[in-house]
Amino acid sequence: MHKENYNINIACFCNKNILSALEELKSFFGFNLLLEHKNLNNLEKENIHAIISDIENSKKLSFLNFKKPKILIQEYGKITQTKDIFSLIIKLPLNLVQFNQDVINICKRFEFKNNSLINIKDYILDKNERVIKKNNLYLKITEKEINFLENLHSSLKPLSREFILKNIWNYSTDTDTHTVETHIYRLRQKIKDKFKDGNFIKNSKKGYSLWKKEIFLQKIWWQKNIENALLKQKKEKAVIAEKNLRKSSTNFLNNFWWHLGPFFQTFFKWKTIYITV
Repeated sequence: MHKENYNINIACFCNKNILSALEELKSFFGFNLLLEHKNLNNLEKENIHAIISDIENSKKLSFLNFKKPKILIQEYGKITQTKDIFSLIIKLPLNLVQFNQDVINICKRFEFKNNSLINIKDYILDKNERVIKKNNLYLKITEKEINFLENLHSSLKPLSREFILKNIWNYSTDTDTHTVETHIYRLRQKIKDKFKDGNFIKNSKKGYSLWKKEIFLQKIWWQKNIENALLKQKKEKAVIAEKNLRKSSTNFLNNFWWHLGPFFQTFFKWKTIYITV
């Protein structure tokens, strides 16, 4: 029976016996099994969701900087010293249905977890666990606070109090903006108490933003203005150069006719007389 394919790519690094067995079972898997994959160095850059290895190749894989799931196929009676680097260990003989489901589940879990993590400055915002992490410190926050920080991170400009009031805390526009300020003040205090960081959220006349992001946006603004100024200067120079070229061409033609004009006039005059005679 052919399984539904979830567009998951699995690179396989196993001995010939396991490769041969997996080759025969390929059509039953709900993922794409890449048996001839040889490139160990570019796995992160390629669209590979996980790798499968056996004991013999596990030492190679232990040195890989591959952050996605690693799956080990292990024979009975054999113990590997590198099993801690694997997300899933499957013992032979394979249970086809279980093997297929385990591989798909571990890839989906990784993707879900990876998509729920947002890097903000030196912090990690975990939307799934509803925490902010830095080093070994964790701060539990509410869903509204997560939504607020996520909006701050994705916005290219500071968020106004009115926007936060309406779109994040879902209050009506008639509500006093001090309500928002109170919520944000509490969040800033929690972050300051836990991480000793009083500059995590920046407050200005334009609204709220992340401190480093504000600096980054200012840098982009200055770079854009400098680029525009240089482009304008380049265009002005091009216009001046074109004017000078036209002036030079005009001067050349004027000088040409000034010096050689009489000669041509005389030449054509005598030629006309000669033809007439």
